[in-house]
Amino acid sequence: MTSSFLLPEKLVIRVYGILLDEVKGILVADEFQSDMRFTKFPGGGLELGEGTKDCLIREWKEELGQQIKVTDHLYTTDYFQISAFNSKDQLLSIYYRVKALDEPGVRIASRPFDYDVEKEGAISFRWVTGKDFHENVMTFPIDKIVAKAVREEFENQVIEN
Repeated sequence: MTSSFLLPEKLVIRVYGILLDEVKGILVADEFQSDMRFTKFPGGGLELGEGTKDCLIREWKEELGQQIKVTDHLYTTDYFQISAFNSKDQLLSIYYRVKALDEPGVRIASRPFDYDVEKEGAISFRWVTGKDFHENVMTFPIDKIVAKAVREEFENQVIEN
């Protein structure tokens, strides 16, 4: 470790869900936070006393008004990553495949960043078709890694069917 390297002050754990639909594609979230637009997978921050799967179920219900079943673990960050929102936070992200148990309780947009007002915390959800989904759809480095794996999985599913 060099003297110019500063250790982060806090570890932030985020949990995300990957919802695939053979017809609709992959569900993504478009958000506005800290004067920045970004696209990510649905999910959010782990709270103290909460398991990762419970976190994802809670976040999904809060944001989408939808019940899900968390199925397979897909990826956990395996390298050092500083948060895009706070340079003093180290980020650890965990991704699971999920299955929808009912319909979402929110409108699913047909275009990116389709929220009523672009203000802090604005969020909208949309499907990105399999043919249009690639790592450059996503904003953050960890999501790009996962997006590449999801795209390959989606292409394999389509080929097999």
